[in-house]
Formats: sequence, structure tokens, C-alpha cells
Amino acid sequence: MHIDDMILVSVDDHVVEPPDMFANHLPERYRDLAPRVVTKDDGTDVWVYEGQELPNIGLNAVAGKPAEEYGIEPTSFAEMRDGCYDIDQRVRDMDANGVLGSMCFPSFPQFCGQLFSRTEDKDVALAMLRAYNDWHIDEWCGTHPGRFIPLALPAIWDPQTMADEVRRVAEKGCRAVTFSENPEKLGWPSFHSEHWDPFWQACTDTGTVVCLHIGSSSQLTITSVEAPINVMITLQPMNIVQAAADLLWSRVLTEYPDVRFALSEGGIGWIPYFLERVDYVYKHHRAWTGQTLPMLPSELFRERFITCFIDDAAGLRNRDLVGVDMMTWECDYPHSDSTWPSSPELLAATLEGIPDAEVDAITHQNAMRLFHYDPFSVIPREQCTVGALRAGASDVDTSERSSGKPIIVPERPVRIVDLAERATVKKSA
Repeated sequence: MHIDDMILVSVDDHVVEPPDMFANHLPERYRDLAPRVVTKDDGTDVWVYEGQELPNIGLNAVAGKPAEEYGIEPTSFAEMRDGCYDIDQRVRDMDANGVLGSMCFPSFPQFCGQLFSRTEDKDVALAMLRAYNDWHIDEWCGTHPGRFIPLALPAIWDPQTMADEVRRVAEKGCRAVTFSENPEKLGWPSFHSEHWDPFWQACTDTGTVVCLHIGSSSQLTITSVEAPINVMITLQPMNIVQAAADLLWSRVLTEYPDVRFALSEGGIGWIPYFLERVDYVYKHHRAWTGQTLPMLPSELFRERFITCFIDDAAGLRNRDLVGVDMMTWECDYPHSDSTWPSSPELLAATLEGIPDAEVDAITHQNAMRLFHYDPFSVIPREQCTVGALRAGASDVDTSERSSGKPIIVPERPVRIVDLAERATVKKSA
């Protein structure tokens, strides 16, 4: 398939929330309690909520910057590309990249709304979470119909409240919700507990997809604090295998057979061996482990898990083993792993030789079907291609732009402990 003829829908991008996001969505009695943006003496912008400072981390907003300026230090809105936080400019950046649709994960509230779950007054917590979801659905996604797949935060502190919110946002057209890849690490019961049953039932009733983004357990798997940061970055996507195994052997898949899970930003290259292994474990050990499944684990995985990748040639070569019907593509704008603004070119290279019907499934049709997303009802299909979108955004400057800050060239590979120390110094300063 020619690059210009592709239609791209990304199921994993990120929003850097704008400072005024709570202005129109909170009842009057809660407005003085809302998170707010404060500019510090060093020029960085932080969200402040209940006395806690929440900086915008550099790696979360590097689109358009030279790689030498990547890092975890706090940053400011002035240093970011406007498309990170401005919805109109985001759509322009999507057009310039030839991307039709996008699903955007949160930034400062954390992936599962952990920030609001720590609020002692749960009435306040729920007001903030609902305001966030309403802003995301009505403003971020609603400003440009047909361009976004809405994604809600969960009221993770109470399963029934979670269920109620899933049903509430579903009525607004939102059929995806974030959740933790390992809730036990957040201090909540595991996937194996009945604790979450009201939530699973609500997702079943509304056809809502549960999105498990890497890092949504608020913990990173590292080998050693002395290891180069490259070790952590290498392992991060593949660590989603832990969530896949945990859920695959849990009661959730058998007792709630209609719930689907997305392994967001998890990649696909590791999946063929994982499926080979789980089938072997089931056949070889079920006589004494007591595990009973309605089908082979590999079949159950392909039926219930939405797989997501940014750039994964190995996985695409083994797509028949992964399961083409559940494969989706990601851009990851504006994070450091993003392929913006050359996503079509990079993706086309890995799709070479794949039949057009499968390319269409992977690049947009699966995402449309699985996330209840129908852009063609709003935008004529011929205007949704890479070529058409880019033709309308030829004036968008996608060249790298430096923030102007001095670039510090490391004398040796940056270690995990170095980043921790650097963040601590910055915070204390």
C-alpha cells in the first residue's frame, strides 16, 4: 500500500493538560480546590493540588525537540510544542503526521487517576475526576469531532463508584477507561480478587475497553539503580508481559467473557513466544495446578487482548501468531518514543509486503471496531488518508526546535541513579 493511501489511528498518545482545563467543569463549591498551574522561580510550570507539586516531566513532552534535550527534568509550557497541550495545534500536528485519530492518556493525574485517589475527601476526589473526564470528552475530544477516541479515568478508590463512572461516561460516548497493569502495587486488591467485580460488570454492560498502559502500576521494573537508563527504557514495553500473564490466569477472563483489555504501549514482538509458553504451561501443568480455561490460553489471549505497538518489525513478521484482528498501532505523541512527524514512513517500512486488507486492519479498522470509533461518519473517508491530511497541513513546521537551554553532554552512560539524584537536586532547589 502506498504511504499516502494509508489511514492511521493511534491508540496511544498523551495529553499535557492545559492550565484552564478545570474552568468549565467543576461545581462552584469545588472550584477553589481544583489543581492549578504555578510557575516557579526557575521558570518551570507545576500543577499544585492539595499542597503537592506535580511537574510536567521533560520526557512527556519532547515532540519537536532534538534528542540531546531529552530528560526527566521539569519543564514549562513555553518550552513545549503547542500541540502537547493545545487541542487545535494537536490536530494540526496530527495532520502533519498523517494521523487521523488519536486516543490520549493523561499526564499529571497519572495513568489511573492515582492523584485523585489520594484525596482524603472522596466527594472532592470524585468531583475532580468527573471534571477531568468531562473536560477530556467534551473539550479535548469534542472540539474536533471524528479525530479522537475518548478515554476516561477510573475512580479507582471504590469499585462501585468506578462502575457508576464507566456507565456515566459511556452515555457520553466514551468506551475506554484506563486501569492499572498491577493494582496490587498501588495498594489495591489484585486482578484475582472479587473486589473489582462491579467495575468488570460495568465494562461488560457498556462494551468499555480496559486500557493497561505500561507504568500504570506507578512502579518501574529495574535491574539495578546503577544500570544505564537504557536498560530501563529497553525493558519498559516488554514488562507488560507481567500484566498479560496475571490476567490470563485470573478469574476475570472466564467470569467476564466480554471484557477486553488493551496492552497499551506494550509492543508485540514478545507475544509469539509468550503464547507458546502459556499453552505449554496449560497442557503440561494443569493436572496439578487446577487451572481450567474454556480454550487454550493462546486462543483466549487473541480473543480478549488488544495488542498495541509503535514500531515493531519482529511482531509484524509474526502477525499470524500475534493475531491480526486485535493488533493496533500507536504514535505516542509527544513522548520520547514517538515516531512523530515521520510515523507513516517508519510504519510503511515495517508493513512492506503485508496485504492491503491486513494493513487496513492494523492501521485503523481494528481500532475503530474495538473502541467504537467511527470517524467516517463525520469526515469523508477520502479526506482521512495520510496524503489528504498532510496536504492540508503543509504549512506546519515539523522541524526540530531547541529550547535554547545549554546541552550537557554526559561523560558516561546515564544511570538510573543519576536521574534520581538529578530530580532530587532539582526538587530541593
